[in-house]
Amino acid sequence: MLVAAEVPWHVVGGWAIDLFVGHPTREHEDLEIAVLREDFPSVRRALAGYRIHVVVGEAEVRQLGHDEDPPAGSYQNWVLDPQANAWRMDVMLEPGDADTWAFRRDPAIRAPRATMVARTPEGIPYLRPAGVLLFKAKAARPKDEHDLAVCRPLMDERARSWLAESLQHAHPGHRWIEQLA
Repeated sequence: MLVAAEVPWHVVGGWAIDLFVGHPTREHEDLEIAVLREDFPSVRRALAGYRIHVVVGEAEVRQLGHDEDPPAGSYQNWVLDPQANAWRMDVMLEPGDADTWAFRRDPAIRAPRATMVARTPEGIPYLRPAGVLLFKAKAARPKDEHDLAVCRPLMDERARSWLAESLQHAHPGHRWIEQLA
């Protein structure tokens, strides 16, 4: 089990939205967490007994060797529970550092990590909706539209503004920008 004090990870994706809202808002296919690339070895140790597979490019998924690091340029790792023969989570590798959160798709989009990662009352770290929705905007699938609709009224003005500015940079003219005004 991952303990936040031991490994600096945080929940991302749809579960992060639910942690922000305070209750489940929809079904989820998997659990996604994010860590800095330099912290990946700690995550691997915490997940001993599971098999880690790296997603390389668009079409290749392969099991990592016991002490093998994911290749440069890869960011997604799938965690297989061999006992159940089931995928349990995705571990995303982030750029940035302990003080600065950076958007993987465009690291010029940055913010202080303390403003991007929050904790539930129980101490579970999660990426705030502005960061989650920035990732979700690329595809804007029905579940992503749902996540925006659930979060928008709960986000403060600063978070909505940051997201709108970041969307304008990453996806100029994106339809969500108007909804955030």
